[in-house]
Amino acid sequence: MKRYLLALVLVCFTTICVSQDIRYGIRGAINVSNLDFEPDATFENDHRNGFAFGGFVEFEFSENLSLLTELQWSAEGGKDESIRADYIQLPILLRLSVSDRLRIGVGPQVALKTWKDNDGFSTFAFSGVAGFEYMITDDLFVDARFSYGLTNILDEDLTDIEANNHVMQFGFGIKI
Repeated sequence: MKRYLLALVLVCFTTICVSQDIRYGIRGAINVSNLDFEPDATFENDHRNGFAFGGFVEFEFSENLSLLTELQWSAEGGKDESIRADYIQLPILLRLSVSDRLRIGVGPQVALKTWKDNDGFSTFAFSGVAGFEYMITDDLFVDARFSYGLTNILDEDLTDIEANNHVMQFGFGIKI
């Protein structure tokens, strides 16, 4: 019985994987980011304007449902040089089409810090992401995303202060 159930699951999974449409593309974005400190920061904590760029793969399960995986580099943190952090990120968004041109999506994002060691930041970060995409043509799009850090991005061995990164991205891209 277990063999038949396993075979059925494999056939269903293979059918879903083969029947899906896969699209690739590139995306660039303008970032507006900042940090939320706990307890509140005793210094001026201004936002940082930066940018992000990367590539993505979109798996379309149906006309209205898709999964977007992306690998991107993103400049984040605060305006002051001591609280800037750059990351390689992997957002994974489950997306729903609400019209022919508009999609909304939510999902998790993992990140790996990309610069000098022992600078007070932890190596990994985890965030939640939500956003929308508007298709200008069949290949060109603009999008907006908001991500909020769910983990402390500061090294807990070096400080008692906690900080969460939050970022608004305004992007543009092309699907190939």
